[in-house]
Order: sequence, then structure tokens, then C-alpha cells
Amino acid sequence: MHNDTTEPFWFPAVGRKKVTAAFDGGRLTSDGGVMLLAAAERRIGIAHRLAGLIADPRNPLLVTHSVVDILRARMLAIACGYQDADDLDHLRTDPGFKLACGRLPDTGDDLCSQPTMSRWENAPSLREVVRMTYAMIDAYCASYPRPPVAVTLDIDDTVDVVHGHQQLSLFNAHYDERCFLPIHVYETATSRPVAMLLRPGKTPSGDEVRRHLRRLVRRIRSHWPTTRLIIRGDGHYSRPQVMAWCEANDVGYVFGLPGNGVLSRLVEIAADDVRVRRAEAQAAVLRRYTETHYGAKSWGCERAWRHASKPAPRDWTSATWSPTWTAAARSGSTTRSTARAARPRT
Repeated sequence: MHNDTTEPFWFPAVGRKKVTAAFDGGRLTSDGGVMLLAAAERRIGIAHRLAGLIADPRNPLLVTHSVVDILRARMLAIACGYQDADDLDHLRTDPGFKLACGRLPDTGDDLCSQPTMSRWENAPSLREVVRMTYAMIDAYCASYPRPPVAVTLDIDDTVDVVHGHQQLSLFNAHYDERCFLPIHVYETATSRPVAMLLRPGKTPSGDEVRRHLRRLVRRIRSHWPTTRLIIRGDGHYSRPQVMAWCEANDVGYVFGLPGNGVLSRLVEIAADDVRVRRAEAQAAVLRRYTETHYGAKSWGCERAWRHASKPAPRDWTSATWSPTWTAAARSGSTTRSTARAARPRT
């Protein structure tokens, strides 16, 4: 079937999924959205920014696929849901992807194949990977026309299951899988990505988190020296090394803390008050927040901790407490609308 029009049309919806297609000289693509992704990528310039940090030892006269083209094709494929490099074997001729990468859909050269992609995925050295990580932070800071007054950064790790014995992959008992456990950092207000770090499939130690935060904060402050930085993370980031480093470097933090018997005794009065009020009001949900000071022996000081209580849905005589406590410390000045600053006491 041949149609000389380039206007898009809709295939009938299959279930809840609607498939977009466009004619181009009789060829079809089901990834029309890749054009919008390509426009966003070119506006940010992330492919050019990263490609400039990777050494290319090839003879320029013999190069068919530049590093920029290779990176752009890989990023667009991943964004469209094609996670494996061998997906490029059929995407390399897709008219939508070719047009998104700056090549004519019919007469333009095909994109790179899987072997080329795999070689370049393993080409960057450790120093180049570090510089690429810094480039991501630079791109985040450049997304603001002027330095913000304060930003809150969410740091968390996420499981990346592997099927084999790839380098850095380990068995993680919590997820019951062999995996990587990369660390992601996002800004909480806008969900903008700040940094991603591929790492082994084990929970990061306090020293490791401290080193990552030190590099992250140092890079951000090279762009925004007066911006207040607040780090927010789950319980396994509330290590004494991390909290001590944040306090010493004027970095605010909001970390979770797994509960224990000592913490439960410190807030038993508040917990009993929640149980009584809920029983009297016959309320389905009743929440209360309380604050106390707590310090493990290994810390050498006490910090302010806040806790949220919420009784169990069908138990009028007990209070089910949130599984994490929260330590809050602000850098710079503190206002009443934010969490109180931690008060270390030796």
C-alpha cells in the first residue's frame, strides 16, 4: 500500500493502548513520540554535552556514526521503551528514529547497529564516566535561569534486576534477586534528574553515601554557592557519617530512621493519647506528630527526631506507628514552616 501523504493517522485502539503511525513513502513507524523526545534532547543538548567527554580514537575520515549520533540513538531508544542494545538492529531503519536523529527517513543512512552500540557502551574510561556524571549535574544547574534560594534533593536507590553475572551485580536478599542498586538523585519540587550512579547490588554504607554527597554538593555549589541545599532520603541513608558530614558542611537533611524499643518508649505518652482520642471519637484515621531527642551511643550526640503516629484501621486499642522516624536539619536560617533544626548535644 502506498500513500504519499505524511499526515498521521490513528490505528484502532487495542485495549487501553493506542498506536500511532505515520506514512512516509509507504513506510511506517509506531514511535511518533520520538520526535518530541528528540526536540527536547536537542534543546537540552545532553547528547553533545556527553559526547564531548568521550575520546574518539577513530579516523574522522572513516567515521559513519559519530559519538553524538550513537548516544542520541541509544537515549531515544531507551526513552521509547527499547532497553536492549540489540533493539537497534530493527530501529536503525525505523523512519521515525532516523528523522529524530537528523537523517532522512528513506534516503538517509541507517542508524548504528547493536555491535557498534555495544562497543561504545564499554568504551568510556572511569575518568570519562565521572566527567559524564558531573555533566549531568551541570545540565541540571543550567536548567535554572538564576540560582534558586533553596532546593531539596531526593536521594534513593532502586533495584535493577540482572539475569546473569554481569560486573557489579550481586545477590540482594531484600529483593531476592541478583541486581544492581543504582543511586538516583532528583529535585523534589520539579522532579528534575540531578545525578545517577551505577553501583553494586548492595545497600550503600555510610562512608559511600558521604563520598557521593560530598562530590554532588561540591559540584552544585560551584554553580550555586549561596543556594541552601537539603538532602532527603530513606532510613539507610541516616548513617552517622552522613548526618555528621551534613551538619559540618551546612547541608540540611531529612532522613528516615527505623524504629526501635528506645524510640517507642520516648513517645509512649503521645501514642497513648492518640489511642484514647481515636477510641473516643470513633475516628477511622487519626494522626499526630511528635518530636523527641535521640542519639545512639555510636553517634556521640543527640538529634531531634519527629514521628508520625496513626492507629491501625480496625484496632481501637493500639497505635500503629510509622516504620520510619524523621531527622530534620536545615542549613542556613530556619523558619517555622519548615522542620526544626537538629540540635546536637554531646
